[in-house]
Amino acid sequence: MRKLAAIARTGLVAVLLHPLRSGATLLCLVAVLLPYVAATGVARGLADAADTSIRAGADVYVTGLRFGRPAPVPLAMIETVRTVPGVRDVFPRIVGEVALGADRIPAVVVGVPAGRVPDSARFVEGRLFAPDAGNELVLGAELARRLSTGVGARIPPFYRSRSGERVSKVVGVFRSDLPLWEANLVFCSFETAAHIFDQEGLATSLLVACEPGYRDAVVAALRRLPPPGQPHGGTGSGPPAPPAPPGLPAEGAGLPAEAARGAEPGPVTPVVTTRDDLFALLPRGMSHLEGIFQIHFVLAFAALIPLLMVTAGLGLSGRRREAALMKATGWMTDEVLLQAMVESLVLSLLGASTAVLLAWGWLDLLDGSGIAGIFLPGATATPGFPVPFRLGPVPALLGFVVSFAIVSAGTLYSTWRAATAAPALALR
Repeated sequence: MRKLAAIARTGLVAVLLHPLRSGATLLCLVAVLLPYVAATGVARGLADAADTSIRAGADVYVTGLRFGRPAPVPLAMIETVRTVPGVRDVFPRIVGEVALGADRIPAVVVGVPAGRVPDSARFVEGRLFAPDAGNELVLGAELARRLSTGVGARIPPFYRSRSGERVSKVVGVFRSDLPLWEANLVFCSFETAAHIFDQEGLATSLLVACEPGYRDAVVAALRRLPPPGQPHGGTGSGPPAPPAPPGLPAEGAGLPAEAARGAEPGPVTPVVTTRDDLFALLPRGMSHLEGIFQIHFVLAFAALIPLLMVTAGLGLSGRRREAALMKATGWMTDEVLLQAMVESLVLSLLGASTAVLLAWGWLDLLDGSGIAGIFLPGATATPGFPVPFRLGPVPALLGFVVSFAIVSAGTLYSTWRAATAAPALALR
C-alpha cells in the first residue's frame, strides 16, 4: 500500500515537472467545460426562479384559444367562473410586452386589479397604483435604473390606442427575490393595461383561487363550460379600414351589409391550466433550452478530443526518456501507467474545479454576459441585472468524468508507447 501511495505522489510531482504539458491540457479542459458549466447553471437558476413564481401564483389559470392559438378571454366569463362551486376568488390579468425609453428597453406590463400585486414584490419607494387613477406605473428596481427614472417621473406615451395616448407616471419602485421581475416587470391597474394594449373588455387570463380540496372539481367544471361570447357583439366599432389602392374595389364591396361592416371573431375556447400543469411543463421548457446548448457542447467537445489527446501526450520524446529512466531503475510498466493515471486525475480535477470557479465569477460578477441571451430572449450581451443561476454538483461531476476519460486516454497511450520501448533505444 505504501508503494502505491509513493507512486501516486510521483504522479502529483509529474504535474509540476512538466508545466507546458500540464498548462496546455488545463487550458483545453477549461475552454470546453466553462461554457457547459455556466450554461447549465443558468438553466437550473431560471428553473428555480420559475418554480418560485409558479408557487406564488393562482391555483388555476383560464386562458383562451382560437384557431389553435392563444387568444384573450372576455371579462364576462368572470361571473360564470364565480358561480362554479369551490371557487373562492377570481380576477383578470393582462400581460403584454412593451418597449420603454429612448433606447426601447423591452419590458413586460402586468395589469391586475388593485391589491392583487404578488407579495414577493416589495416596495422600496413610492406606493402602489391607485385603483381609480389611470396610467400609474410601478417599475422594478433594475428596470427603473436602466431607464434612469424614479418615483414621480413622467414617461411619454409608448403605445398606440384608439382612445388616445397618455403620459404615464411612475408612482412606485419594487424589489423582488426574482431578479427577472426587477429587470423586466411593470405593474399597473387592470384598466390601465387594457388602455395601453387597446383591449377593452378582454384579459389574457383569469386567475382562480379554489377552496381547499375543491381544485379538481373546479377544473372539471371549468372544462365543461361552453365557449363564452365576445364582449363586443359585432358592432363594427374600431378604426376605419384604409382606402383601397387605385384600381381595386373598396374593402367589403359586393358583400352583404353585415359582412361589409365587419364581424367580430367567433368565441374563444376556454383552456384550463392548473399549477401542477405548469410544474409539469417547466422541466420540458428548461430541458429544451439546456438540451440545445448541450448538443453544441458535445459537438465542441468532439472537435477538441484530438487536441486534448495531443496536449495530454505533449512531449512524447520527453515521456519516452522519463519512462526509460524509470524502467532502468526497476519500475514496472503497470507502475509507470499508474503514475500517468494519477497525473491525468489531478489535471482533470484541476480543470473541472477551475471551470466551476470561473463559471461562478462569470455568472455572479459579470451577470452572465454573453450567455444570458441564449436562455433569456430579449436580453442583451450585457444583461445589466443579476441572472439567476445554480451551480449544482452534477454538471461539474459529469464534466470531470468526461474530461478524465479523454485526458487519461491520451496520457496512457503515449505513456504505454514510451514504457514498452527498449530503454536503450529510448535513451538515445
